[in-house]
Amino acid sequence: MSLVHRALPVLSLALAAVLPAQAAPRLETVIEGLKTPWAVAFLPGGTLLVTERDGRMRTAQPGGKPSAPIQGLPAIDVGGQGGLLDVQPDSDFARNRTLYFCFAEPGEDGKTNSTALARARLSEDLKRLTDVKVIFSQKPKVESKLHFGCRIAEAPDGKLFLSLGERFTQMARAQTLDNHLGKIVRVGKDGSVPADNPFVNTPGALPEIWSYGHRNSQGLVFDAQGRLWQHEHGPQGGDELNLIRPKLNYGWPVITYGENYGGGKIGEGIAAKAGMEQPLVKWVPSIAPSGLARLRSDRYGPGWQGSFFIGSLKFGYLERVRLDADNRPVEQERLFPDAGRLRDVREGPDGLLYLVLENAGRVVRVEP
Repeated sequence: MSLVHRALPVLSLALAAVLPAQAAPRLETVIEGLKTPWAVAFLPGGTLLVTERDGRMRTAQPGGKPSAPIQGLPAIDVGGQGGLLDVQPDSDFARNRTLYFCFAEPGEDGKTNSTALARARLSEDLKRLTDVKVIFSQKPKVESKLHFGCRIAEAPDGKLFLSLGERFTQMARAQTLDNHLGKIVRVGKDGSVPADNPFVNTPGALPEIWSYGHRNSQGLVFDAQGRLWQHEHGPQGGDELNLIRPKLNYGWPVITYGENYGGGKIGEGIAAKAGMEQPLVKWVPSIAPSGLARLRSDRYGPGWQGSFFIGSLKFGYLERVRLDADNRPVEQERLFPDAGRLRDVREGPDGLLYLVLENAGRVVRVEP
């Protein structure tokens, strides 16, 4: 039986110059029967690893059924936008079987929570996590079910980066360095603070901070040149794609291309401000971006290689963005406009794109 889920047209005429019409990309289902899937990752031998926001982690072979939930996860605060979120195998997983995952960590008072990053080993039979240890916990914990961020990226040198939301009610604190709200942090694989982090010697600053002034980032990835890219949700408008550099302030909530829900300016609006970064790409209205890949392979032809691929939760399509050598957007197109609420985008070890369709409970592959 064919695993093809659906074949949908691409809106841009630019694709015609890359692929003949009869070979237009299509979506092929590789896993189905999931509940609120949030992230997909890849293990050696073709096994896929999937998180479900409700607090479950599963494995599956393409075309097969999801496994029973993997045992051994820590306590997770499931509710609102919180739960079990991103997962990332260690770059040396074949040797050490180590995974990193982030989740909403409950506070001891039963009311508060924050984003946490944990390390664990996955058993040979793929059924259990062992040696589970939280290596980073966002400070402070607050009473909120919103804006956890929670994307993980491993740098070429092995350091771990984690995006952290400002928890919605605490947006002003994204501008101060005495907390982890609205930040991207950088830690070692044991949770240690690298000595060359930019705020290590700044009085009053938390040493894990790499960049700040973020809202709610659900896209974080390194490109082939070792540069860190991020996208984040704006409020009502103002989603952003950013090139992340250490110590920089990305502006939220002082400058933004969005506005308050229901209308009204936030901060100083869209005016440029000294010491604050402007986005390389912005979306007005918001597409609600989630998942981010910068395609390294040539499996889809040169027209797509090097492009960013971003999922839209709000409109249910895959956005492709190409930048020029000066990081200016020169091409944008909307792919698979009826795919559904799109939570994650990854490039697999086969060089193909994999998408997590949240409401459909599926992982699909973009077939060239």
